[in-house]
Order: sequence, then C-alpha cells, then structure tokens
Amino acid sequence: MFDQHPALMDEIRDRFAHVDTCPVQGERIFFENAGGALTLKSAVETSTRYAAIPDNQGRDNPMSHELVAVIAKARADAMTFLNAKEGQVFVGESGTELLFRMISNAILESPEGGSVIGTTLEHPASRSAAIRWAKVARKDYIPVPHSDDTGSVEASDYAALVRPDTRVATIIHTSPVTGMAVDVAAVSKAIRAVAPECYIIVDGIQHAAHGRLDIDSYGIDGYAISPYKVFSRHGYGVAWISDRLTALPHDSLIDGPEGNWELGTRDTGSYATFSDVVGYFDWLGGHFSDSDDSRTRMEAAGKAIHAHEQSLTDAMLHGTGNLKGLADMPQVKIIGGIDNPRREGLVACWVEGRETPEIIQALSERGIRVHIRKADHYSGNILKPLDRPDCIRVSMCHYNTLAEVAHFLTAMREIVEAG
Repeated sequence: MFDQHPALMDEIRDRFAHVDTCPVQGERIFFENAGGALTLKSAVETSTRYAAIPDNQGRDNPMSHELVAVIAKARADAMTFLNAKEGQVFVGESGTELLFRMISNAILESPEGGSVIGTTLEHPASRSAAIRWAKVARKDYIPVPHSDDTGSVEASDYAALVRPDTRVATIIHTSPVTGMAVDVAAVSKAIRAVAPECYIIVDGIQHAAHGRLDIDSYGIDGYAISPYKVFSRHGYGVAWISDRLTALPHDSLIDGPEGNWELGTRDTGSYATFSDVVGYFDWLGGHFSDSDDSRTRMEAAGKAIHAHEQSLTDAMLHGTGNLKGLADMPQVKIIGGIDNPRREGLVACWVEGRETPEIIQALSERGIRVHIRKADHYSGNILKPLDRPDCIRVSMCHYNTLAEVAHFLTAMREIVEAG
C-alpha cells in the first residue's frame, strides 16, 4: 500500500534508524522485526536528552515539575493509543516482567481454589507466570491447545475448557512464532460467559507494532507491551491495568500513593520515548484521515499498516512481478498454512531437506536479516508438535517494501535451487 506512495514510503523510512544498514554488517534488509523493531530516530534523540538530566520526579523545582508533566503526558498518550478510557498505564522493567507481576497478583489475590486458564500458543512470558503462580496458589492450570493447522487459537477452544471457578485467564494477542493473531475480544467474551469475574491478562508484545489496539472493546484487565518491539528502545515495558486489577493488593511502599504499581523512580526517558511512538502513529494516520481527533488518526494508521503488511505477506507467499512466492517453492513449508487471515506481517517456514542454519547464513550473505526459531523454551510449544527442530522466521513491518520482498524471494529461489 505505502509502495504506491513513494514519497510517503521515503518519509516513513527516514524516521527510523538503520532502516537499510547495520552498523556492523553494512547494507542489509531487516526482516527480523519480531525480535525487535527498528527504532524511531526521535526515540533515540529523546533517550539521549533525558539520560543527561540529573533531577528526579517529585521535587519542588522547575526541572522536576517538567519531568512529572512529561510522564503525565506519556500516560495520557498511551491511554489514547490503547483506546482505554479507564484503568491506568505504568512502566516496568520489561513486558515479560510486567506480565509476571500482573498474572501473579491476579492469581494470588483472587478467591482461593479454582483454576487458571491459558493456551499452548502463548510465549513463555505469560505461560510460565501462569503455571508457576497457579501451582503456588494451589489452583488448577488448564492448558488450551492451539491449532497446528492455523497457528492460532479460537474463542471456542477457550469456551470448551473454561470453568465457572476460573479465576485468571491469559491470552496472547499475536504469536511471535507463527505470526497469527487471536481475536481477544471474542476469547474474553467466551471466558466471561462462564466466569464473569475472571481476571483476563493479555500479552500484546508482538501485536503492538501492527497497530489497531482497542482495550475498551476487549473486556480485559491487563495488557503488556515491550516498547522495543514497537519502535522505541530496550529497558522498559508498558502495562495497562483495569481499575479492579489496580485495586488488588500488590507490592508497594507502606503509606505510599494508593493504586501505585511502580516500584522506585522510573526513567522519565522511557515514558517520553513512548510518547514518540504514539506521536508517530498519530503522524502516520494523518496521511489517511482528515480528522482532528488523535485517536481517529491512530485508528487510520493501524488500518493502513495492516493493509501494507498484508500486501507484503501476500507478495512473499504468492510472488510479485515475475518472481514466484514461497508457496510456489515445493520444498518450502509454511507454518499456519498459506492463506491465513490471522497472519500479521510474519511468515514462519522451513525448507525440506535443508538445515535451517544453512538457509539463515545464506540469506545473511545476501544481506537479508532473518532469524532462526528453535524448539527451545521460547518456541518449542509451536515447533515440537510439528516435529520440527527449528524454522525460519521472516518478520516484516510497515517500513519494509515490496522491493525488499522481491530481493528476499530472489535469494530464496537461488538458495533452494542450489540445494
């Protein structure tokens, strides 16, 4: 989609650092976005600026007042980005750390007994937390099997196993291995039809870069983001929690502010760089909407991003110009099927009869950055049922181009045929 507007595509790419070059490798195409997206240049500049400031929040001086204002703005920006009219946003060490905190609190402070439900599709960030703390709290853990065919999980899968005494449920919005999204609103509705008081916590880490977040429509209690996967930097995570999750007993300082979930003084620069991310979505959406409303522009950005990434994955699977797609290469096997409407900018595959590390290296030699996923603690839940030791993960984002996909397809054809 953006390729049809070359000037806009150039503007988009110009806003990101290292869009086509690696400081070590040199020129390269970046198809490793699920491992960590490119960083906005504005976020780099903001990080540098705030790293130099010695003042803390909460003091009575002009700089401290400014830091408090920056944090307040970032929280409001994040609430708009998420479309959350209630609850609160706060930052922590990482998305994984925040998922552990939300899940452990929900399990420990919910009524005794009962069950915790999650799915085998999930990243270990949420699954490990749910299994560990269910055991500590002596609650049953119920695993919902995902589909090997679709690489996802449906509301009906949860509905078949949720119980009236289910206290906590975890959902992954998009799998970082299969690239397939889950209908969070439908899953939440299915859970609440049986267990209306259940605390529902979502891992949105892989999904956030693709836009179209809408907390108010999900009916959930917690949502976690890792900003380095959505155009910011490493070193912090962002969480949204509902009012009722906020009110649960949690780790906090004695006599400290009521409802505060942050521990210690947080980095103002992390908040400020998330405002940069939200501002970028706002800017991009302004090219597709005449509205003066920021949220409307962000929704427009999400739709445009989805359309562009769909065009990239369609080209990768079915070809572009006179180039064959992966689906037309018999040796290439696609996880989750070929024409899967759940796919969000990611294609996971392997080449029959070839070692995956060999394919990864051959692509690297041609200036294409992709990643190997192994049947380890991160991806074994997806790969072991497929009897696969590993796979190639090609993850795209909206700043990638059809020309980059074409270069990838040319390289893959050469590599596969050479084998």
